[in-house]
Amino acid sequence: MLIFNHKLQFTAIINYHFGTTYFPNHDHVEESLIYMGICSLCYTSQQSHYLRFIFFSLSSSPYPLFLKWPYCLKRCSYCNFNKYIPRSVNHTLMTESLQKETQTLLHVSQVSRITSVFFGGGTPSLAHPSTIAAVLDTVSKHAQLSADAEVTLEVNPTPAGKSKLRDFVAAGVNRFSIGMQSLNDASLRVLGRDHSSQEALHTLSEAMTLCPGRVSVDLMFGLPDQSVDSWRCELEKVLSVCDDHVSLYQLTLERGTHLFKQVQLGEVNVPGDDVTAVMYQSARSILEKEGFLQYEVSNFAKNNAVSTHNTGYWKALQYIGVGPGAHGRFVPHALGGVLREARTQTLEPDVWIREVQQHGHATRRRIQLSHLELLEEVLVMGLRMNEGISHQHWAEFSPEASFHQVLGSSEDFQDLQKRGLLILDDRGLRCSWSGLALLDSILPVLLLRLEKFFQKPSDSQKT
Repeated sequence: MLIFNHKLQFTAIINYHFGTTYFPNHDHVEESLIYMGICSLCYTSQQSHYLRFIFFSLSSSPYPLFLKWPYCLKRCSYCNFNKYIPRSVNHTLMTESLQKETQTLLHVSQVSRITSVFFGGGTPSLAHPSTIAAVLDTVSKHAQLSADAEVTLEVNPTPAGKSKLRDFVAAGVNRFSIGMQSLNDASLRVLGRDHSSQEALHTLSEAMTLCPGRVSVDLMFGLPDQSVDSWRCELEKVLSVCDDHVSLYQLTLERGTHLFKQVQLGEVNVPGDDVTAVMYQSARSILEKEGFLQYEVSNFAKNNAVSTHNTGYWKALQYIGVGPGAHGRFVPHALGGVLREARTQTLEPDVWIREVQQHGHATRRRIQLSHLELLEEVLVMGLRMNEGISHQHWAEFSPEASFHQVLGSSEDFQDLQKRGLLILDDRGLRCSWSGLALLDSILPVLLLRLEKFFQKPSDSQKT
């Protein structure tokens, strides 16, 4: 693991701009150094590679921006997300707070360009369209919001949500993510959803009229009393009417939820793991037959309608999270930071608003990510994608050690290759079609190897 003085790193980076690299307590200066030269007398080769990576992370790379609207009309039976069902919402104060925290975190990150904005929740379609417009205006004033930026709004397909879609488009939204979840009304009732299958279809139709080619549908499988055949029929029905993007999620029983208690008490039956595995594989085959490319474990698109925003997460880009309970990953340049931080905003909306009004933001937790932790995120997120991780992309984070160096000598890794689950070739590292379905069992093997490699003495990493 790389452990060295952060202030010294920052001194080296700043002095790069003046064409020299100077290290305190040393009596030498190296001038005209190529590609940010780091003095070999001061740092090992591995550390200097990492400093080069840190320097290039200071450049004006594009950022995704996530904004969380925490309120819902009711809590679904399966949901354990950070969401709240208030008696009333002060929309004016909430809008002002979202604007203020957006402005603050844009400044702290020193980001110059936002390429995607995602309004999630909660149920952000309950927000006023004027809130969406105000936040986007703030982004435009304090960073460059690309003309082709993807602006997504999650929509709960209730009549109230459907009626505002046109106003949301006028406010700047150009992509909708429809939380359909199911077209079976009995399943929707068990899930505690507040819409019917017909309402979902009407909302989908309206969204596709407003944003053709830019509407995603969320579907869940492994639902109570769902069979493989009923799931196939439901998916085929959705594909007969949907747009160019589908996201599939297996129902997860979260401890503390109403549905979890029902299953524990035997009041509700859910399919077993073997059945849900068949559901997932059959869905992949059906979607492929209908022209959808699986570009990520849970996401399928045709006509290149991939989610720009979520792809940013999977490629381990820095991103900003605004709103109660939002998460972010970025280097706080304005605070003198040089390492990426994992940031979490205050959960409770009332407390979050108060802290934002007092301090400009409500960041509850900041954790600096070590080099190893960052590489773990690159690996875990990148292998979710069908394309995997290219050698070039990996080298941006780990210039000192290639995939072949880190994984090549591992017998467990070689076994995964022989079983046809992982592919390492000139393109990079990726899962095969069958491997993508088993990613949860593959990742622990790779993460253990990654940890062992980067905790070895430096001389053993030169082989």
